[in-house]
Amino acid sequence: MPNSSSVSEFLLLAFADTRELQLLHFGLFLGIYLAALLGNGLILTAVACDHRLHTPMYFFLLNLALLDLGCISTTLPKAMANALWDTRAISYQGCAAQVFFFVFLIGAEYSLLTIMSYDRYIAICKPLHYGSLVGSRACAQGRHKAFSTCLPHLAIVSLTLSTAMVAYLKPSSNFSSFFDLVVSFLYSVVPPAVNPLIYSMRNQELKNALWKLFGYMLLQHQ
Repeated sequence: MPNSSSVSEFLLLAFADTRELQLLHFGLFLGIYLAALLGNGLILTAVACDHRLHTPMYFFLLNLALLDLGCISTTLPKAMANALWDTRAISYQGCAAQVFFFVFLIGAEYSLLTIMSYDRYIAICKPLHYGSLVGSRACAQGRHKAFSTCLPHLAIVSLTLSTAMVAYLKPSSNFSSFFDLVVSFLYSVVPPAVNPLIYSMRNQELKNALWKLFGYMLLQHQ
């Protein structure tokens, strides 16, 4: 009978070989993951609960927060589990599901970021047309708000695209596996963790909504 074999699992690249560094990476990943969950969760809650934020710009932010949570939850929990349990294995089905969901979510996020870039272009370069193209209520979100997030928005898009291109277009023999890990970390983990800071700390209306939400939560506990 002919020999046959099937692949049942893959081995992921490890961030470290020593147990101490593995636990350090687990703690680092856990902190980043919790920060991403907290930041994006607060944006989701604030936009959903405050009717004043039910405008196109905040609709984009709500969907971006959802996609960020999906992207970072697709890859980071498995990396944390491997670091904690000192293993590199991932099942064939788990790897296929991870690749599918990550490609789908990152593609959707790129599309949303492109739409948000166009929204900021209209608000900055064609403010008189912004009301007719996006809606009269959005024409009120002004140039100042668009300018305040334009450069950070471009920085995140550039970081994500450049690192992803380096990861998948570079010659595989010219770079170490550690370099591959760092690049993949930059485009899959950093943007979901820092996006809440970019789109909330520079937005006064969103900060006011968050403070209002905190005040309501404190009143409920008293």
